[in-house]
Amino acid sequence: MQEDSLPPVELSGSALFEFDIDAFLKQLTQRPGVYRMLNKKGVIIYVGKAKNLKRRVSSYFKKRHDEIKTASMVEQVAKVEVTVTDTESEALILENTLIKRHKPKYNILFRDDKSYPSIYVSTGKEYPALSYHRGAKRRIGEYFGPFPNTSAVHQTLQALQKIFPVRQCAESVFNHRSRPCLQYQIKRCSGPCVDGLVTKEAYQEDVEHTLMFLQGKSFRVIEVLGEKMEQAADSLEFEQAASYRDKVAALRAIQSQHLINQPGTKDIDVIVTAEQANQVCVCLMMYRGGNLWGSEHFYPKYMDSAEEQDVLAAFVTQHYQSHPVPAEILLPIKLTEQAGLESWLKDKRLGLVKIKQPVQQTAKGLIKLAQTNANAGLKQHVTQKATQVQRVKALQEALGLVNPPNYMECFDISHTMGELTIASCVVFAEGIPNTQAYRKFNISGITGGDDYAAMFQVLERRYSRLKTESAQLPDLIVVDGGKGQLNQAIEVLKGLELDNIPLVSVAKGEGRKAGLEVLYTPYNMQGIDLESDDIALHLINHIRDEAHRFAITAHRAKRTKAQTHSNLESIEGIGPKTRKILLLHFGGLTEVKLASISELSKVKGVSQDKAQRIYDFFHGSL
Repeated sequence: MQEDSLPPVELSGSALFEFDIDAFLKQLTQRPGVYRMLNKKGVIIYVGKAKNLKRRVSSYFKKRHDEIKTASMVEQVAKVEVTVTDTESEALILENTLIKRHKPKYNILFRDDKSYPSIYVSTGKEYPALSYHRGAKRRIGEYFGPFPNTSAVHQTLQALQKIFPVRQCAESVFNHRSRPCLQYQIKRCSGPCVDGLVTKEAYQEDVEHTLMFLQGKSFRVIEVLGEKMEQAADSLEFEQAASYRDKVAALRAIQSQHLINQPGTKDIDVIVTAEQANQVCVCLMMYRGGNLWGSEHFYPKYMDSAEEQDVLAAFVTQHYQSHPVPAEILLPIKLTEQAGLESWLKDKRLGLVKIKQPVQQTAKGLIKLAQTNANAGLKQHVTQKATQVQRVKALQEALGLVNPPNYMECFDISHTMGELTIASCVVFAEGIPNTQAYRKFNISGITGGDDYAAMFQVLERRYSRLKTESAQLPDLIVVDGGKGQLNQAIEVLKGLELDNIPLVSVAKGEGRKAGLEVLYTPYNMQGIDLESDDIALHLINHIRDEAHRFAITAHRAKRTKAQTHSNLESIEGIGPKTRKILLLHFGGLTEVKLASISELSKVKGVSQDKAQRIYDFFHGSL
């Protein structure tokens, strides 16, 4: 199968827009789940679980925190991600898994190498037994779990005893029994330890039913017990009917065992899509060794003509090009080229790979859970994007622009005492930072500290090049500064015959406080003073602050490089070895500068000619 036969759907694992916590909380689900708090670098700093995600996450941002640790954590939060689960117990397991894997800064992490408890069935024995298990899975048999805690395992074992009379005693006890124990007397065991109490076939049938139930095939068992309950009721055997009723209730209680934990050790990826307002979300839920490792959302650039199976096929092709391939991929629908994709994945994995659609109830449950997460993720994404659109429209109205400034460029200047001047250019597309389009400019040939000349130079270099290359021009140019910087921009654009591009400058307000900025345009030199809570001002401040951050970062990098550069490196004929000898001999660069020609020539490897060159470099030649 040719990979280029799939539609070119570009995928991105994370949103590019600024995180809007208020919009996020408004649309957050009230279902149980796990939330992950990330800082500006995208690092997970806290993982928590919640019975009600909306109420729990909102509590971090809707009140003042007296605890220093919590207050410090909330200040660092730049993004919140959630994974919806069916139960709080599922959330607990996933929370522990994520904490152990990511080791977040603000989580309490215990040094614990133990695995979660599970149920062990010794199927290698003639009369298999059920037992509690924790640790390495070395014994022959089948393991089911993990369970959130020890209590959950014991409750499940007790419930199973009431339904399937399979022994739960240790091998040492079983091998030395001559008469049945109390468990047999209270009908919690069929007594395979004593000959004649139960046939091998009958006992094996109970074991098989137990395994089927633990494998998630409990619906058929419940149906059978339900039929027997009705038969007993019809026969007026109400006590027996009540017994079956209790067994069915016990089965349904155990059936709350989670979709988040799948029996066996198979690696499964579940992939679904959600679509709204011409936006698509692809949700990937990854199960490894029977445990949910986590979920991830992707937002492809969606074409109107692309159908669900096109998006799924494109995702499978692109994602597994650089990611490990599991043994099974579960999709909601069958793909047209499913066989070809399976063959390609098989070659990449060097093993059998199956792309399946849900048939059994368990698989349907996995798809349903993934679909819930996809819908929740898309709702958040659309809401966040809508917020950015509102900001862009508000800025259009505030500046009186004919068209919305969907493509903006902002410039800022940074230097130290007039030295090492750097200019930054940041780009926002539809109110969202496009970091790949950011540019930095080394400014030279100007008087140190002349910010006006620096702004003139960077604007001229930027837009003369864009004009020459017939590249895309911005809908709005933003410069950091007052009327003086704005005049520089006006002069440059007039000279390049690009004065049709809208301009705005951002002057710091009184006391340089945020929210007091004044905006100037070529047509409004009196200044536009927006309210501090105006979303148009929020967008302007966002792009201005981003330009400032990028300029400062670039300048610091240049300054650090300059500080580690020795003036000796600029002297022709003085190599690394000679520089090292000079610095060691005199004890530093200052002493080298002060040394006479005769002192320099006494250094091993420095000839009279080199000494003269070094002296002339620092003192000037005659």
